[in-house]
Amino acid sequence: MSFLSYLINGISLGSIYAIIALGYTMVYGIARMLNFAHGDIIMVGGFVIFTVVSTLGMAPMLGILAAVVLCTILGVTIEFVAYRPLRGASSLAVLITAIGVSYLLQNLALLFFGSNARQFTSVVNVPSLKLAGGRLSISGETIVTIIACIVIMVGLTTFINKTKVGQAMLAVSEDKGAAALMGINVNRTIAITFAIGSALAAIAGALLCSTYPSLTPYTGSMPGIKAFVAAVFGGIGSIPGALIGGIILGVVENLSKAYISSQLSDVIVFSLLIIILLVRPTGILGKKINEKV
Repeated sequence: MSFLSYLINGISLGSIYAIIALGYTMVYGIARMLNFAHGDIIMVGGFVIFTVVSTLGMAPMLGILAAVVLCTILGVTIEFVAYRPLRGASSLAVLITAIGVSYLLQNLALLFFGSNARQFTSVVNVPSLKLAGGRLSISGETIVTIIACIVIMVGLTTFINKTKVGQAMLAVSEDKGAAALMGINVNRTIAITFAIGSALAAIAGALLCSTYPSLTPYTGSMPGIKAFVAAVFGGIGSIPGALIGGIILGVVENLSKAYISSQLSDVIVFSLLIIILLVRPTGILGKKINEKV
């Protein structure tokens, strides 16, 4: 039963990585840039929920709603102020800017909240599920995280394939110039992409901090990096790839901690990334992008 428990917890962790990875994969797929400040938006969402629930004493659902709204506004603002002026700049300039935004958010959090870890109160009120005569216990956080991941993946896929805005995203991802000639507002489409990714980061922050109830200004850094690994692993730019990459990464990390070494789990995860990139550079479901000249 212990293996099954580790496996389920790994799927839960992988579901969090998958939700975070969606932000990376959507922004890269549509804007062709890597938003390395994405992990810090998770941290901002966590602090918003902490402030609303623990400090102000409001309901957890209000905290999550506030985090989603504020992180969405933050994501759109970052895109407008930091990334939009660099639309035609080199990828190196965009990368440096993204790292700068990441450090800015971390240091603002340090300024307002300090460096001490805060005890995060779980926003999940679902009771644990006991199976096999009580030998296998699945926490409410695990159940909600896996269900939330499935709902988000199905909802996002439907949104992109069935709505006008989603079709505009697909058009912009294929060719920004051609999309603009077709009457699509490219800047607005990219801003909506950042808004969706940031809202998902807030939800991921709620799930992450509920499962691992410690909150610091650096809470989103490592999960953000691992989610990026998951996005690359599954094929950056592919929504199903983000799900597959996240789940595999979470399971490998959890089983590595359980059966090999908790100190070596990160080494194993990043080694796996290197192997995948050597064997299949585009990831599991990624497609080769031909640069237009």
